[in-house]
Amino acid sequence: MQSQADRPPEPVVTLLLVRHGLTEQTGSVLAGRAPGLHLDVRGTAQAKDLARRLSGLDLSAVVSSPLERCRETTAALAAADGREVVVDDRFVECDYGEWTGRRLADLAGEPLWRVVQTHPAAARFPSGEGMAEMSYRAVAAVRDWNARLARVRSAPAYLVCSHGDVIKAIVADALGLHLDQFQRVQVDPCSLTVIRYTSTRPFLVRLNDVGESNTAAGLVPDPAAVGGDAAVGGGAGAGAQTGESPR
Repeated sequence: MQSQADRPPEPVVTLLLVRHGLTEQTGSVLAGRAPGLHLDVRGTAQAKDLARRLSGLDLSAVVSSPLERCRETTAALAAADGREVVVDDRFVECDYGEWTGRRLADLAGEPLWRVVQTHPAAARFPSGEGMAEMSYRAVAAVRDWNARLARVRSAPAYLVCSHGDVIKAIVADALGLHLDQFQRVQVDPCSLTVIRYTSTRPFLVRLNDVGESNTAAGLVPDPAAVGGDAAVGGGAGAGAQTGESPR
């Protein structure tokens, strides 16, 4: 019988999920896949700060959604160690169809809004994508990258920069939650979420880390700025709602 010390190490892959930094539309408009939307001054500062926090980490790959706001966020991260950013279309934002570019305050009055909030697995955006489809492609992409990197390196770690709803769907899958529960997860701009995948189960190591773990910043939001509805698209985060400068 083989002792535990003699057994080969189990495959372990660590995924770092990063949501893109703030843009001028984050939290007010459902930007979706609209082209030409770039990080604003706050988002650029957030990306640089995250790159500083992750400096020295040996990543096997840096992967990005094809949208500009994600590519600009990962550019700061990749520049720190000279690594090339790989674009993977499967991590692109959900296709919100006719909702794209509309103000969130206006969308909250649409009948579909309640479906998105309470039964997102059944939600399909007009002329767009279903949330279940978005979840399937993103989770499949994670499985693919995990297997690909584990074949060439022991215990690899890699980073994916994507969007709020996409990251929430990946987290829900890791926790074994039905997609209808994914609106209970919060993913702020330029936040870091870490999932460790093993041969038996994933482990959620870190969630929505915005670099303020040692302070009370953002823990108690402005009561006028929050409610029971989830932020479709991800929202602007507590710092932006309360007027705090990004760190």
